[in-house]
Amino acid sequence: MSIPANIVEGRRQDSDKEFARFLRIALNSGCELEYHLIVARDIGVMSEADSETLLRQVIEVRKMIHGLLNKLGASAGRSQPSSARSTV
Repeated sequence: MSIPANIVEGRRQDSDKEFARFLRIALNSGCELEYHLIVARDIGVMSEADSETLLRQVIEVRKMIHGLLNKLGASAGRSQPSSARSTV
């Protein structure tokens, strides 16, 4: 819920720079979610198959956020955000 909430909140800001700040927060939330999924798998509360499916989806969402950040470009105050990393 944190990822889309940050995107929506950021979109209501007055500038692309502020929107980009919220997108980076959403991106960080995606990293946090990825960690939680890995832990859930590792402690056995989630199957390997379910974990892999959800991890792929989280990574795809993070890639989309990176794409939006790149599209915002220099007006967002950061023209080259770090690349999407995968731990899958």
